[in-house]
Amino acid sequence: MYVEGSDDPEAALDDRAVILPPLTVNAPLRVRELDPIGHETQPPARFTEATLVQTLEKEGVGRPSTYATIIGTVQDRGYVTKVNNQLIPTFTAFAVNRLLETHFPSLVDTQFTARMEQTLDDIADGEAEWLPYLRTFYLGEQGLETQVAEKTQSIDPREIYALSLDEIYARVRIGRYGPYIEQQHDGEVLRTSLPDNLAPADLSDEDALRLLRDKEKGPDTLGTDPESNKPVYLLSGRFGPYVQLGEADDNGGKPKRASLLKGMKPDDMTLPIALDLLRLPRSLGSHPESGEPIEASVGKLGPYVRHGKDYRSLTGDDHVLTVSLERALELFSQPKARRGTRAAPQPLRELGAHPADGKPIVVLSGRYGPYVKYGAVNATLPKDLSPAAVTLDQALALIAAKGPAKASPKKTRKAAAPKSAAAPKKATAAKKVAAKPAAKADAPAKAAKKPAVRKSAPKVETVETPEAAITAAAADKSKRMVH
Repeated sequence: MYVEGSDDPEAALDDRAVILPPLTVNAPLRVRELDPIGHETQPPARFTEATLVQTLEKEGVGRPSTYATIIGTVQDRGYVTKVNNQLIPTFTAFAVNRLLETHFPSLVDTQFTARMEQTLDDIADGEAEWLPYLRTFYLGEQGLETQVAEKTQSIDPREIYALSLDEIYARVRIGRYGPYIEQQHDGEVLRTSLPDNLAPADLSDEDALRLLRDKEKGPDTLGTDPESNKPVYLLSGRFGPYVQLGEADDNGGKPKRASLLKGMKPDDMTLPIALDLLRLPRSLGSHPESGEPIEASVGKLGPYVRHGKDYRSLTGDDHVLTVSLERALELFSQPKARRGTRAAPQPLRELGAHPADGKPIVVLSGRYGPYVKYGAVNATLPKDLSPAAVTLDQALALIAAKGPAKASPKKTRKAAAPKSAAAPKKATAAKKVAAKPAAKADAPAKAAKKPAVRKSAPKVETVETPEAAITAAAADKSKRMVH
């Protein structure tokens, strides 16, 4: 007897029956005992770039040279988002996939690309003709042009971009500005945008109802701005929660908005904090030397301070709403770090100066453990010697055993070449030039002594007259045009 789940090595099947008792046809069976046992299965793992390449290879789709292009295309067109090396499909991917599976099933069949590439290989090997294949593919009775022309008349864009997700009573649609959900309520249709970072698998019915309820209730009013006497709202959009000052005017002017900073929660938002966000960039004062204003604001790369065209990013301990002028001047006094460069490691200890030249000897922590540094010499500390216990004498012994840093071969060659070597080279070149006529004069005699060597390559005749050169050039051009 086959027991369901017996092919699952992780299933708990301690009391499974193997041999059945004697049975006859139509014999009545009574339940002696019934034990409900829960068993949860794991959903299939999301694709990563590596597992996607493995699947493409297994299905025969693409070539190794096209895998990077395929993965880049699905990301650039917004079909998937890469989060922690996982390729998470978006609502747009569901809509496009539904459109193709419903109206163009043959084109999204995994074997379609494999068959097409086999035909292209046959064309490359000379076993098939390329022109009849392309003519059939595009202009045939079931060609691509014919299918697109027929489906364009029958496809309803509003219906094809409406998704029906499991256990979600509201409908998800894809609009011009991204995905949104809609539901009829009391004869009215409520619509609200979905956050961009929300995956279809993470959308639950509770989340959909909460978003629609917030939309029906309207924005939360935090208070009134005392300066403009406009209300301040707390809203949620595609890019997360944000605060808004007033509403759009009749001319279509957009009100001022500001996104919540990293770490801020909508439940903790108050009117003073919202007004501080709306008033960014914040003026800190004037620079004591140039007199230009210094501002604090938030950009694409995070919070920063600005002085003219000079920018400095705020560190983890600084906050854009509370940073002071003194702290901004301290940041501007530091050298500007280049993007992608590493900061110099800070020494763990300073042991002292080398007795030979007085250069400092310090203890640093590196990738392969602690070491002592003296100029360009790095000596690793033994495992039994801790950085806190190493002495100057021990460091000098390690540096002496390590030896001086060797110069690069290029620098050694440059140092060894004296500047005066240019004159003999010129003189040698002059001697060679002067000796060339004599060499030419002796050439016939030397050629007479050499035996004739038969070359395998055919000789190329040179064109001496201008008329012959023009004729040869015209013939070569006509050959290239024909080709």
